[in-house]
Amino acid sequence: MNFSIFPKRFGLFPYIFLIYLGFPIYYLTKEAGMKQLLGYLMVLLFLLTYRQIYFSIGKRSFSYWLAVQLAIVFSFSLFYHLNYMFLGFFSANFIGWYQDKRLFRRGLISLVIVQLLPFIIHIVKVGSFFTTKELIYYVPFLIIMLISPFGIRSMNRRMELEKALDKANQKIEELVKREERVRIARDLHDTLGHTLSLLTLKSQLVQRLTAVDPERARHEAKEMEITSRAALQQVRELVSDMRAATIAEELIQMQQILRAAGITYQYDGEVNFSTISPFIQNIIAMCVREAATNVVKHSRATHCSISINLLSEKMNIVIKDDGMGVSVNRVFGNGLRGMEERLALVDGELTLSNHNGAVLEITVPIIKKAEGAAG
Repeated sequence: MNFSIFPKRFGLFPYIFLIYLGFPIYYLTKEAGMKQLLGYLMVLLFLLTYRQIYFSIGKRSFSYWLAVQLAIVFSFSLFYHLNYMFLGFFSANFIGWYQDKRLFRRGLISLVIVQLLPFIIHIVKVGSFFTTKELIYYVPFLIIMLISPFGIRSMNRRMELEKALDKANQKIEELVKREERVRIARDLHDTLGHTLSLLTLKSQLVQRLTAVDPERARHEAKEMEITSRAALQQVRELVSDMRAATIAEELIQMQQILRAAGITYQYDGEVNFSTISPFIQNIIAMCVREAATNVVKHSRATHCSISINLLSEKMNIVIKDDGMGVSVNRVFGNGLRGMEERLALVDGELTLSNHNGAVLEITVPIIKKAEGAAG
């Protein structure tokens, strides 16, 4: 069994607080005889209560150790010197750890009694009130001591809420990941089913054309290869991180990328894409990402705008910039070719033209799922 002076989760904080025990020990050097010996014994007992309270948090013994500590502070303040009242800062800190309001009020009332009663007894004994100098010395610290439990309790409650929030967020993340896996699996089945059916029909066509029209058969086979490669790549991208990118998230990313490159940004169109399949959203989001990358790298533009319109049967995305434009006859690069291949999976189309800069237009048919269909 490993022994520790204080719980490790509190770090160095408990040890730093021990510095303040040097003051009562110093004052006790001015005492003599039995009074000095009893004083040192009470300091040792106070130190024991300080340690045990840390190990008693949330337990019934917490209040017992705190009561002993308050009794020691009271004894020191009453029978030794009022300066020992500053030991009450230790107890004030622990009172703030009470989560139960009833226990917190009891602890606070006990602290008030322990701190104020020695003052009253001192006034009765001396027969006169404190001087202005004494009031300036004691009163500010006394006020701070009595209100500090509220601040500490508020801080501890906030820390507890943050811990609870972290746990809740972790649980939400787990549930989201689980839901994303189910959704991606469902969308892969629903959407890629169309592509696989297309490949099946084309393979049958190739078989018939092999003897009749070999050239067309080779062309159809090449299209099958391109479609299957794009489908495989899309599956890998979706499965790799188990979370499809959304159009809304990618629009935010696009805005940040363009602004970081010193390109102004304007968006016009829909803001709610919840009716669009996550699979299709992922394809469109990756196309938007590639378009933003091309604008930053190749366009030399100072402004870029994007508009997205949802029609009854299709979605239309237009991305414009005021840059140097493109050569319409130029063979598409890898980025644009990748966009075409992704869009082919959902029968989408891409056109690139010039109008005071480059204009990229994407059209994607909206797949509507039948509600209540049997699985």
